[in-house]
Amino acid sequence: MKEVLRIRNLSFGYSKNHLIYHNFDLTLNQGEVTAIVGPSGCGKTTLFELICNNLKPLQGEIKALKTSSIYQDPYSSFHPTYTIIEQIKDVVDSLDDLDDYAQKLSLQKELLEKKPHELSGGQLQRCSILRSLLMKPELLLVDEPTSALDNVIALEVMQLLMKFLHKCGILLITHDEALASWCSNKTITLSND
Repeated sequence: MKEVLRIRNLSFGYSKNHLIYHNFDLTLNQGEVTAIVGPSGCGKTTLFELICNNLKPLQGEIKALKTSSIYQDPYSSFHPTYTIIEQIKDVVDSLDDLDDYAQKLSLQKELLEKKPHELSGGQLQRCSILRSLLMKPELLLVDEPTSALDNVIALEVMQLLMKFLHKCGILLITHDEALASWCSNKTITLSND
């Protein structure tokens, strides 16, 4: 199996007296889902920031293949004054799979011509997923993707993401332990200690 993420001996803290991660290891392969669960403030999102190289570890190494992210709040991940399709074109190399993916995500083409504020939270989250998948990631970082969605749409969104596992590995942040146990091969529980 192809390794899409390897973290070895990671140590990180916002102060040296309080480390969020100490000698933390994680390996994720293509076709796998690893869930990171734990209360607010335990370092779940910090881990994504480290993987994306937005934060530097105190020690250890992180090796990640081509990465894209889906965030909890889709409104903050789109610019308000540009249409969805313009923002997708900005970051993807090819729109070859656009129609197929949009159909799988139940997104009508005319929605992509709208600006973010013209869509519902659920529609915009599906647009965020569309954009991430069109970037053809080998590692997909998914941060609380269903927290703004009702239960039926949340289940549909997670089922959709599972359909793309043959192309990537998924690292999922969630508060929802039931969701984590349903969809993941492995769950890592963090605490605030």
